Amino acid sequence: MPDGPITVLGGTGFLGRAIVHELLETGHRVRIAARSPRLPEDVDDGDQITLVRADLRDEASVAEALAGASGAVNAVSLYRESRRQTFEAIHVEGAGRLARLAREAGMTRLVHVSGIGVDERSSSRYVCARARGEAAVLRAFPKATLLRPSVLFGPDDAFLATLEKLTRLPAIPLFGRGETRLQPVHVWDVARAVGNVMGPRPPAWRLFELGGEDAMRYRDILRLVMAHLRREHPLVPVPMPVWRVLATLLSPLPSPPLTHDQLVLMAKDNIVGKDVGTFSDLGIIPRSLRESLPNCLATE
Repeated sequence: MPDGPITVLGGTGFLGRAIVHELLETGHRVRIAARSPRLPEDVDDGDQITLVRADLRDEASVAEALAGASGAVNAVSLYRESRRQTFEAIHVEGAGRLARLAREAGMTRLVHVSGIGVDERSSSRYVCARARGEAAVLRAFPKATLLRPSVLFGPDDAFLATLEKLTRLPAIPLFGRGETRLQPVHVWDVARAVGNVMGPRPPAWRLFELGGEDAMRYRDILRLVMAHLRREHPLVPVPMPVWRVLATLLSPLPSPPLTHDQLVLMAKDNIVGKDVGTFSDLGIIPRSLRESLPNCLATE
């Protein structure tokens, strides 16, 4: 095992926390780098973990976070833009900056977390920025490993929590007819993938798309959640143009509950593609959404 710690940028986020836990479990020293770093709640006295303040927009802080590290993981996520933080600054410029500084620091391992469906031609600023960010990382660090998970779920997640709230409505609106296929992936499985990439025998693949056991239609995921919660409400198709108008009307809000970027993502299948590495190449059998629900969503 290399002497230096592994720096996890975004180590306090939903995925970042799981990655930190996995790396500690597999014997690594870990350095959590974030704008407001904090220790995980379940940290043990013997865990070799340190904290450092870092912001992908600030070169000096990123260089400090990487100093002496043996590898780095970029798990920073930004799903909504603000005046202070933009997709361009975080997912493109920040990702490229981290990759360049990691190369200059002499690292041999860099994991960059992106997402299934990235496309530089997308009308979504988020999807486009993610794709351009991957390109920036590979220009600066050609041997970086790219991980593209599908929609993440797990205890205290945003995905299932949102679906749970929807199942409280007397009728549940669908995006179109709810035919979009998703392959929800457990956050712990993605963290295990990071641990395997950072292990003593890194995989030959440099690009992985990580999806859960089942690819399911959005409407079927809602039915599965309703069945688990013992709720039953009708599913109502709503044309996408109606959603786009609603997203436009909500856009002036400080934190709109619906954005154009979300609609673009929901209009296209989010499943593992061809000619990419998958969980099987990492020796991981992903958890199924159906079997994981009891540990993720409490019933009344």
